[in-house]
Amino acid sequence: MSTVWDSRWILSVLPHRYPFLLVDRVLAIEPKQRIVALKNVTVNEEFFVGHFPGQPVMPGVLVVEGMAQAGGILLLHDQPEGERRLVYLTGIERARFRRPVVPGDQLRFEVEVLHLRERHCKLAARALVEGQVAAEAQLSSAMVER
Repeated sequence: MSTVWDSRWILSVLPHRYPFLLVDRVLAIEPKQRIVALKNVTVNEEFFVGHFPGQPVMPGVLVVEGMAQAGGILLLHDQPEGERRLVYLTGIERARFRRPVVPGDQLRFEVEVLHLRERHCKLAARALVEGQVAAEAQLSSAMVER
């Protein structure tokens, strides 16, 4: 798929805003199946001020949150009246952190649907940097009305 979805489009799908929006671009979507998205990690991220001074590392929970946000885009982007819905993260299983994410890295989120029901979903998610897995997890979510 050659379409690239930019930050303006992402803002129309997700309710998240700065400094908590952790997806910059979507490269590919296969509806109800998978998504590939990017996060450019810069030294200006607020969390680097305290995590860790002199040796900045992106908190693993935020890497997981970025994977979850990519999954939220996958689940919401083609929903009728999607702007009236939220996707809540309800579970994290088998989370593993394989390498630190540091300023200058580009995170590539690859998220696939494992199980999909009307209001509940289980996703397999990976975050990669230069082809190496930085983190991976199975994520569960619930879709609710705003």
